[in-house]
Amino acid sequence: MKKIFLFAIASYLFIYSEAQQLNTPQPSPTANIKQNFALSNIEISYSRPGVKGRKVFGDLVPYGKVWRTGANNATTITFGEEVMIGGKKVPAGKYGLLTIPGESEWTIIISKQTNVTSPADYKQDQDVVRVQAKPATMPFSIETFMINIDNIKSNSCEIGLGWDNVYTAFEVQADVESKVMEQIKNSMEKDNKPYFSAALYYIDNGKDLNKAVEWLDKAYAQNPEAFWVLYQKARAQKMLGKKTDAVATSNKSIDLAKKAKNDDYVALNEKLQKEMK
Repeated sequence: MKKIFLFAIASYLFIYSEAQQLNTPQPSPTANIKQNFALSNIEISYSRPGVKGRKVFGDLVPYGKVWRTGANNATTITFGEEVMIGGKKVPAGKYGLLTIPGESEWTIIISKQTNVTSPADYKQDQDVVRVQAKPATMPFSIETFMINIDNIKSNSCEIGLGWDNVYTAFEVQADVESKVMEQIKNSMEKDNKPYFSAALYYIDNGKDLNKAVEWLDKAYAQNPEAFWVLYQKARAQKMLGKKTDAVATSNKSIDLAKKAKNDDYVALNEKLQKEMK
């Protein structure tokens, strides 16, 4: 009997040791995404379960219960700067991303808890913000659960959740305007003035276009071969309604771009001129 017992223990230790050395694919592989947004970035860490022939929402993922929004470990989201979600400020930092799926409405939760893996772990008093989101039924199925950061603008983006034939999203906003304008103001008081970057921000965000042209002239004076600067100046002149000036500036940009063998900017200028005809 003693020999049988010792043999059983030895067999168990052998199997356990072998299992410890075995490297197999994760059934729900871990994913980490990092997306530049506003003046910093957003990072999301989560696991990606598959449909695998199962009924997902309302069954595998019950309606009306807190979901870790993935599998395995808790899903986390990190904001590199203060953002706004649902009209509420969310300070920079790392949070848990939880959801309560519903047939016609989802609740998105940003929580101070970063370790929630089951409804029993969740504490509502740790919520930072809750927002409601409408799920959309897609005409196709996504086999592997995904979280993406899409529709990215200078001061807003959407974080989307898609699995099976359901997709839902919520918006994240950032106060870029005041921060960038303060940077521009401070930088223009220094020796190395960022004329081009400041002008481009003005052009792309509907600011003072005459000031943008002034700054582009100064940027071009620093580098008379800068065809890309002239292209942006032509854009600003077009937006100001100064088509004759815009065409002349664009032609000069084309000449310099051809000299530099940059076909992309030649094409950009030609497209710009077609838009003015």
